[in-house]
Amino acid sequence: MAKSKSAFFCQQCGYESTKWLGKCPACQQWNTFVEEIKQKETVTSSAAWQVGSTAIKATATRLQDVPITKEVRMTTPDPELNRVLGGGIVSGSIVLVAGEPGIGKSTLFLQIGLQLNTVKVLYVSGEESEQQIRMRAARLPFTNDNFYLLTATNTQQIFQEIKQLQPELVIIDSIQTLYTPSIESSPGSVSQIRETAAEWQRFAKESNTPVFLIGHITKDGAIAGPKILEHMVDTVLQFEGDRHYAYRILRTLKNRFGSTSELGIYEMSSSGMKGVLNPSDILLSHSGEQLSGIAIAAAIEGMRPFLIEVQALVTPSVYGTPQRTVSGFDLRRLQLLLAVLEKRGGFQFGSKDVFLNIAGGLKVEDPAIDLAVLCALLSSFTDIPIPSHTCFAGEVGLSGEIRSVNRVEQRISEAEKLGLEKILVSRFGQKGTSFPTANIEILPLARVEDVYQLLFS
Repeated sequence: MAKSKSAFFCQQCGYESTKWLGKCPACQQWNTFVEEIKQKETVTSSAAWQVGSTAIKATATRLQDVPITKEVRMTTPDPELNRVLGGGIVSGSIVLVAGEPGIGKSTLFLQIGLQLNTVKVLYVSGEESEQQIRMRAARLPFTNDNFYLLTATNTQQIFQEIKQLQPELVIIDSIQTLYTPSIESSPGSVSQIRETAAEWQRFAKESNTPVFLIGHITKDGAIAGPKILEHMVDTVLQFEGDRHYAYRILRTLKNRFGSTSELGIYEMSSSGMKGVLNPSDILLSHSGEQLSGIAIAAAIEGMRPFLIEVQALVTPSVYGTPQRTVSGFDLRRLQLLLAVLEKRGGFQFGSKDVFLNIAGGLKVEDPAIDLAVLCALLSSFTDIPIPSHTCFAGEVGLSGEIRSVNRVEQRISEAEKLGLEKILVSRFGQKGTSFPTANIEILPLARVEDVYQLLFS
């Protein structure tokens, strides 16, 4: 029997050390080292995933001699998932999907597995029983006779079942619950996550079977487990959104088979996840009454343009220190815009409480919504509503200038499609830009003062 050995692993990045360290040399975090028992990998554990194949001798090949083959993709009935994956599921790929608890990861991939009627799907669950999954599947309007459940956490037992079943798609829920007998540490530890992910990677590449790994995230929003887990997989998807809202965003963080600029939007309903084909129509309120503090921004997330509603509330501060509260927007960016308004426009926000919200529970990082945020603040400050059917697309600089943004033509087309009449953009950086000639008025402006004179004077 092999003698057990122990090592210390950083629970943040997976750095290995022979002794305990107070500060990790790799990620600079304090008090993250935990002792874990490790053992040398045996031949049995490394061959547990192999499907009757023998070891293949590694040989070098000239790059010119490697044939160019087209990727074989499995197209799913979910257009949003196809978009973020770059056109479908690639054979032999391994995809990591991470998100907060209760955000809808298990529901989404259970639904996708049930929708693939012509594919033999194996759903491995280490968190729920078969009865729980069956009750969850009963709420979904999909059935699949080729959908199989397996509740197990031992990877050798799972691979033995895979040898008999021969599935065409494997979904693991979740990677933190699995363990391999070759490592004597507990499930969810750095050693177990790294070794089990390596086994699934070898299985996916050798058997040409796509594998989805559902993972947890930490309280800081990072993917739980060592950072090497994200490097081992082909694609990393992040499931975002507020659990108190109905909308979810499936964002691509890494994709070896497509663009990382894609974005999928879902709506949580009683019958599962529904793809949102036109998010702009849902994220905007359609009330006929004009209210102050509301502006519409033409944003782009990934490759998709859509319109979002920015809500601002500026009130006199009743306490000594004014409040700055944001939801879905960067707080430091808000403070920057307030400083621009005070310096360039003469508006005194130092004695005001400022509240900012992006409607729909979205978190937007596009700098093109700066102009909409600034106009929403001015609208609430002056208590003058912004004219209806007007939207904004521009970045605000520290000197008060309105800077140009990328892909302004797509933003204008999206605003026109939603029936808006005016869009305020930057006057700079328009050389070579062909604006669509349509039923929307394009107002190019240069400075914040011009915006104030146009809308509020």
